[in-house]
Amino acid sequence: MSSSMKGNNRMSIAMERTGQWIFSQDIPTDVVVAVGEAHFPLHKFMLVAKSNYIRKLIMESTEADLTRIDLTDIPGGAETFEKAAKFCYGVNFEITVHNVAALRCAAEYLQMTDKYCDNNLVGRTEDFLSQVALSSLSGAIVVLKSSHHLLPMAEDLYIVHRCVDVISSKACNEANFPSRSPPNWWTEELTIIDIEFFTKIITAMKSRGAKTATLSAALITYTERSLRDLVRDHSGTALRSSSLPAPSYSDDSDNTTRVKQRHLLESIVSLLPSDKAAFPIHFLCCLLRSAIYLKTTTACKNELEKRISMVLEHLTVDDLLMLSFTYDGERLVELESIRRIILGFVEREKSVAVFNAGDFKEICSVSMQRVAKTVDAYLGEIATYNELSISKFNGIANIIPKFARKVDDDLYRAIDIYLKAHPNLDEIEREKVCSVMDPLKLSYEARVHASQNKRLPVQIVLHALYYDQLKLRSGTPEDRNIQDAAMTRTQAQADVSLVKENEALRSELMKMKLYISDMQKSSQGTSSMKAPTSRTKATFFSSVSKTLGKLNPFRHGSKDTSNIDDGVDITKPRRRRFSIS
Repeated sequence: MSSSMKGNNRMSIAMERTGQWIFSQDIPTDVVVAVGEAHFPLHKFMLVAKSNYIRKLIMESTEADLTRIDLTDIPGGAETFEKAAKFCYGVNFEITVHNVAALRCAAEYLQMTDKYCDNNLVGRTEDFLSQVALSSLSGAIVVLKSSHHLLPMAEDLYIVHRCVDVISSKACNEANFPSRSPPNWWTEELTIIDIEFFTKIITAMKSRGAKTATLSAALITYTERSLRDLVRDHSGTALRSSSLPAPSYSDDSDNTTRVKQRHLLESIVSLLPSDKAAFPIHFLCCLLRSAIYLKTTTACKNELEKRISMVLEHLTVDDLLMLSFTYDGERLVELESIRRIILGFVEREKSVAVFNAGDFKEICSVSMQRVAKTVDAYLGEIATYNELSISKFNGIANIIPKFARKVDDDLYRAIDIYLKAHPNLDEIEREKVCSVMDPLKLSYEARVHASQNKRLPVQIVLHALYYDQLKLRSGTPEDRNIQDAAMTRTQAQADVSLVKENEALRSELMKMKLYISDMQKSSQGTSSMKAPTSRTKATFFSSVSKTLGKLNPFRHGSKDTSNIDDGVDITKPRRRRFSIS
């Protein structure tokens, strides 16, 4: 149907409906009131009797006989004007909480005041507002919602202000003294209101001294209903389940829905009470995940990260994973927020420890130990993803102070998973991954596993083996192991260097043997070549003697030989010059 046909249809419907209630068909209409595409054939004298605005239009008109009046700008449109016209004609109609705001604004627009005519529409609507609509919480909420399309007149007439005042007052009373069940029924009622009005209500409740729990209940319910596709599963279950579909709109940041949701989320975050325990941790994580997805302002994300870091010790691995993955759980997308959250927690713990004891290293709180364990477990969960680079893996692991981990077993597990998931790493890269771990802080079971782990670089294996041998030979009790850790590290590093030198020398020896063998074969028929060969041998033996003298495995004072390669002779040397048999 074309727009002209639609317009004619609306016109005919309006004229038909008007003909049903005008007082008499015997007196022909003399004016047509146009409201958008709707046209109302009416009588001037009936309108002028109630509306001072229409009276002025007729009297100030330059036309001798004004037959058409355009009221397209009237608040509430054609539907509201029809009720105002009925009032002028004395036709009964029902004023409700749904139409009273529009009627009040239309009456003001048409100047249908009691000053102009007794018992006019302005007075009737005002009586209904004060005596009926604003006498209950639900009524005030409906009136406020209907005022959204009546701005700015609804604010100029203080309709919005009165609604907000009534709602905030009654909501606080309901929170303290519930009148029906469930106690938080009023939070569901608030979800129909636009975010601008909701902001005004929460602000008014704060000024009335509403409890943090009351504000939190209203904010959580409103967020869950308004961002239904994004804020979900804040109970902490199935956070990475592929059964949860991603939001059903495109990734275009200018998408109308995303722009609206971004504004809504930023407004909600700005309303959050300052109390760190005001919201469930899962709810805050859902908000941050939504903020990351919607690409909200940096200030919005920073505020949520700060709140989460304040209660980080209560986070689970699933909470951290929820922040790291896309909604379908298939792709690792965000690690910077995780890093900032952990860093914020560590810095705060450091400040508290320095203030209380003067040295962060002397005190490691239970909260810090719990967070360290959670972070290590989290690293083990994300270690299998190809998007996780060594720098990102180490960056998160290194935020936790080393002394916060009593044992490094969980971190070792994460490292082992990472090495297994990234088999193409070379020796240097594997050493970088392992650099975040202290092999001497592994439990006995973990050290046994590490000693047999072919994925680990040789240096880590030797550290673990040497530490076990040291404890075995010295019989050192467990509580003294920490004191020997530094000496063990130094000795193990020296032994690693010794093994590497030994391997290099062995390779050189083999090369030299082959070279001498070739020389001897080529010089068997020439006697003059024997002397230089002897000199060459003597020179080579002297060099080997000096080099082997440097490879004494006991030159650092250690008697532990368990980590020396079997190819090296560690028995007491005989009292003769070194020779090659």
